[in-house]
Amino acid sequence: MMMKNTAHEASFRSKLRRNRLAMNLLAIAALLLALALAAHLLMQLGTRHGARRTVPDLAGIRLADAERLAAKNDLKLHINDSLFVPAYEGGTVLDQLPKEGVEVKPGRTVYITINSFRQKRVPIPYVAERSLRQAKNMLEIAGLEIAELVYRPDMATNYVLAEFFEGDSIRPGNKLEAEIGSGITLHVGAEPTKNTTAVPQLIGLRLHEAKGRLWESGLNVGRITFDEGIDLLNRKEACVSRQEIGAEHAALLGTAVALHLTLDREAVQREREAAEKLARTAAEERLRAEEERADSLARAALEQRSAEPAAAADAANGPADEFFE
Repeated sequence: MMMKNTAHEASFRSKLRRNRLAMNLLAIAALLLALALAAHLLMQLGTRHGARRTVPDLAGIRLADAERLAAKNDLKLHINDSLFVPAYEGGTVLDQLPKEGVEVKPGRTVYITINSFRQKRVPIPYVAERSLRQAKNMLEIAGLEIAELVYRPDMATNYVLAEFFEGDSIRPGNKLEAEIGSGITLHVGAEPTKNTTAVPQLIGLRLHEAKGRLWESGLNVGRITFDEGIDLLNRKEACVSRQEIGAEHAALLGTAVALHLTLDREAVQREREAAEKLARTAAEERLRAEEERADSLARAALEQRSAEPAAAADAANGPADEFFE
């Protein structure tokens, strides 16, 4: 039996040697199999299949220490952003992504936010002689914001008359600079008969959005409070859950509106739904009051026009009567 098998194999090899095409095909198949196995092994080594690293807590430590800790855990660091928080030293890690405790593959990049050594300064743009909306947009593009709106009697409502920074008047050609995020005081005009505005709906907005809505409406930002647990790093995610003056209520231009912010999305949704119902009622009452005020002004103007001819006649008759007396 063994002799038969050996003879059969020898016959098969002999046939293969005579058939060059079959031999070449087998050689190619063997080469492809070897390449596939090699690629698989290299991929396993390159990705360190199965190897995991736990991201350490980098927040609150200096950048140099964070780099050493990352290298020790076979991780890389990349500075993704920087903030200026006076409570921390320059170069301190403020935030990280992925967060502490997350398991990742070796060599993964951890993106960090560090504290700047000093706040950047930017030129203060000249925004007077423009509408309030234009002035607000120019300040925001420059990295600044409105500190306070001060209204003064003027024929042009919401027209910026002057601007000030820390008591200094900003004029064309001035080269004053301010730290990013600083507030600029704007003196704005308001006609005595057009000195009220409707308070906007702010619940559900983030702080910078709520501030913008108030300024565009001619209102100031009042006291800002936060839920417990909100800090300088996560307050960007907080939303307004309460506003001191409800939406659609009438307020004098320049009125300050206090805000409270939270990270509780469900609470924000509940408060917003309730506020929208109240806003509809307030809008109806405000429009009714405006119509009544307009009617009373129209009646007063009509009465004044009606009284003018009689007064003129009395003035004309007065001297004549005295003469005949």
